Amino acid sequence: MTQSAAPTYRRVLLKLSGEAFGNPQTRESLCPEGILRVAQQLAKVRELGTELAVVVGGGNIFRGAMGVNVGIGRTTGDHMGMLATVINSLALQAALEQLGIETRVMTAIAIPAVAEPFIRRRAIRHLEKGLVVIFSAGTGNPYFTTDSAAALRASEMEADALLKGTKVDGVYDKDPMKHPDAVRYTDLTYDEAIQKRLRIMDTTAFSLCQEKCIPIVVFDFFKDDEMIRVVRGEPAGTLVHEA
Repeated sequence: MTQSAAPTYRRVLLKLSGEAFGNPQTRESLCPEGILRVAQQLAKVRELGTELAVVVGGGNIFRGAMGVNVGIGRTTGDHMGMLATVINSLALQAALEQLGIETRVMTAIAIPAVAEPFIRRRAIRHLEKGLVVIFSAGTGNPYFTTDSAAALRASEMEADALLKGTKVDGVYDKDPMKHPDAVRYTDLTYDEAIQKRLRIMDTTAFSLCQEKCIPIVVFDFFKDDEMIRVVRGEPAGTLVHEA
């Protein structure tokens, strides 16, 4: 694909789940090939001139709710999950820097030996200078998902759109993995998504995007060059927007 077309979005925030960094077949929590592939997709977007921030999950390593099953309190478990996102963020940073892309990891929990603390003005300055900024440790608070962290950071960074990279090519009326007749939406308003009870993001995250009028694009991150199409404003995935 040629990359000459100008991007529609000046600045975006990408939300990726931790599963993008692992390999379920080999049960690797961190798969070097998978992490490099993620970095290569982001590098292509950077070539378009779009400012790029990323929020990553940590589910490939640990989820807060997992701790409850082994006697770990939810608050402690959520903090463990936040640390898992830091591990993924550092892995992605290393892969991006191997490709020559300057990157900063910023954390909502202070870990000054490995990453910068999140400071809004500094993060915006990094983006303006062309760095990829990776936000880790969620919101820094238990009981909030990385979806909420993505919506919060997208709002703080004044992003033009929040891109949710998944393993499916958009939002469906029902689970396409279970129902072959599932119908994909190409375009939805926030109100339509609520009326249809479509679980695009958790309620807190979705409400914040709606309040701030931040478009959400759900797309297949693992389809070659799909994120480029999204950033250019070409038909790809499902766009959720204000009426």
